[in-house]
Amino acid sequence: MLFVGFGAFAQQQKALVQFSGVIYDLDSNTVVPYVTLRNQSSKKSYSANYKGYFSFVAQEGDSIHFTSIGYKKIDLVIPTNLRDKKFTVVIKMQSDNIQLPTVRVFPWASVDEFKKEFLTLKFADDDLEIARKNISRQSLAALSANLPRDGGENAGTSFINSHIGLGNKNMVQTNPLLNPFAWAALIKQITEGSKNKKKD
Repeated sequence: MLFVGFGAFAQQQKALVQFSGVIYDLDSNTVVPYVTLRNQSSKKSYSANYKGYFSFVAQEGDSIHFTSIGYKKIDLVIPTNLRDKKFTVVIKMQSDNIQLPTVRVFPWASVDEFKKEFLTLKFADDDLEIARKNISRQSLAALSANLPRDGGENAGTSFINSHIGLGNKNMVQTNPLLNPFAWAALIKQITEGSKNKKKD
């Protein structure tokens, strides 16, 4: 009876298998890192490394569940009666695009607040009114006072200053009180004026 019991237990005990593999993306054929693998039979969880490689010990007939964020889930059953007690696979996971519903965000917390804001709404001016405001005297005066000169205005100012400087370059301004010729002309005018008065 003891031998029969051990034989029945050995038949119920599943053979151990070294389960290994690499996980790739189905579309881009690049590795999918850090995929979670859960053995549904033993309730144990494993994880692939950053290169998508995994390797752990399981039993024949175990169901393995592959999950990763952004990819569809995959279930795989380890086959039975393996000769080498090894099972290597290449898993292709397909990306899962989730279409979220459209969300509209309004700046009003309630309908009453919306009505209040709508009734106090100030409509913008049309294009003609905006143009009139832009060419008004106040706007042009403010622009002329605040806007810097452009390249043409700077060039014109520089040319005028240079012309004035060249015109005044050779002019010698002296004090007439220190000029002997000016004194001689003044004395001559006074003398001629005195002579004319005596003749009269």
